[in-house]
Amino acid sequence: MATPVRLLVCSIGNPGVYINTLHSAGHTVVSSLATTLAYPPFQKMRAYGNGLVSAGIDHTLWQSSSAMNVSGVGVAAAWRQFLKDARGEEAKLVVVHDEMELKLGEVKVKRGDLSPKGHNGLKSIKEVLKGVEYTRIGVGIGRPESRDPNVVAAYVLRKMSAVEKAKIEACTERVAMELKKLAGS
Repeated sequence: MATPVRLLVCSIGNPGVYINTLHSAGHTVVSSLATTLAYPPFQKMRAYGNGLVSAGIDHTLWQSSSAMNVSGVGVAAAWRQFLKDARGEEAKLVVVHDEMELKLGEVKVKRGDLSPKGHNGLKSIKEVLKGVEYTRIGVGIGRPESRDPNVVAAYVLRKMSAVEKAKIEACTERVAMELKKLAGS
């Protein structure tokens, strides 16, 4: 039986007052995943790009502590440290993020090299991780009818309603299933 691949599961979003917004849906799912998997509390780790880390048996969960639009630097630092800690074990990088092109609560898995389609966090990661293979897991947040940048910004940066948060947290089971597939376990 093959040894499962170790995964670094990174969520990107916004810190501080923006933590419970639609744009931070990735953080919401990864926090829920940590609880579901009974992982230890997240701790800030400088070696992991100042992100918040919760290391478990199967995966290491990492949450960006920087603004969405510059999250690539932290993801790259976390990935370098994770590879160093893996000491030659097979490892994969996974990024969990909000996805406006999906209905609220849907989940879609894509290759990291595909177009970020206007998602500034994914643009930042793609720019910094040039050539690094990774997988993206998009968590649907829906989109406003208008494509006006100001309307879109207001939509993604507003606090989630209780119903929206419940639908996003309900993605945790599907994300856990996708991570099992990626790990080969």
